[in-house]
Amino acid sequence: MQIDRLLQIVFLLLRHEYITARQLAEELNVSTRTIYRDINILSLAGIPITSQKGYNGGLSLLQGFSLDKSYFTQAEQNNIIHALQILKSSNYPDADKALNKVAGLFSHNMQSEWLEIDFSYWGSPEKERLNITALERAIINKYVITFTYFNSELTVTSQAVEPLKMVFKSHAWYLVAYSRNKNAIRTYKMSRIRELQITNQLFERELPQDFSITPAYKEDYNIPMFKLHFSEKIAYKVYDEFQEKYIKKLEDGTLEVSFRYQLSDWAFLYLLSFGEYVEVIEPVEARNILKEKAKKILAMYG
Repeated sequence: MQIDRLLQIVFLLLRHEYITARQLAEELNVSTRTIYRDINILSLAGIPITSQKGYNGGLSLLQGFSLDKSYFTQAEQNNIIHALQILKSSNYPDADKALNKVAGLFSHNMQSEWLEIDFSYWGSPEKERLNITALERAIINKYVITFTYFNSELTVTSQAVEPLKMVFKSHAWYLVAYSRNKNAIRTYKMSRIRELQITNQLFERELPQDFSITPAYKEDYNIPMFKLHFSEKIAYKVYDEFQEKYIKKLEDGTLEVSFRYQLSDWAFLYLLSFGEYVEVIEPVEARNILKEKAKKILAMYG
């Protein structure tokens, strides 16, 4: 369609300091006569196209011209800039380069931004960003990858997977992949991936359209019910960590939190992170396990 070709001409002119009508014609598979007709239409529409004769000459856009006068509204430009800022804040590789290029293309003043978003945690490793770049290549080209993985149960496993998608959720990157060990789709937290290798083996699998990284919740009464009492001194952290529907404020100010969770090493490490400000009321088994762990910590400091 002509409108598509006109847009392509504008982008080609933006990308090149000078480009000839013949080069444009070859790029767009039309005649030079058609190109000259399109250039005339663009000029009538207010696109400042100039022509330079002689060696290294050709068609060009007037110096300083930017897309904000031709195609994207101010609101659309801001949306694109903000989307790239969020991508940059999530530590996505080279997002800052894309942001600077687009800002330049729109003549956008980066210094006047009112919003700064930083999803990275303190000490965020460079290795994780390198892994994202490698995974992007593996997903696009459909290469099987291998890596060592540290799961939430503190065990280390060797994985061979078909990478299908990267997801940024709740302050962290995750890899969605088909595990050849489990013969099922699994989700891996990027910060727990080590020794990532891209193999030469290809795969054809696609991610099911109905896949969600957040599985549907199913009540499982075989999983014990935790009842925790938190000091009101860390109320801010309790409301940060737990949904309000699980929290009940008692008369003395104590915050009682009730939810179902497995008895796992990760659960006890998590509870220990609250130190003296949490008491496990139920289940009794969890209370006893935490008591033993506390004794070992006390013995360590003698």
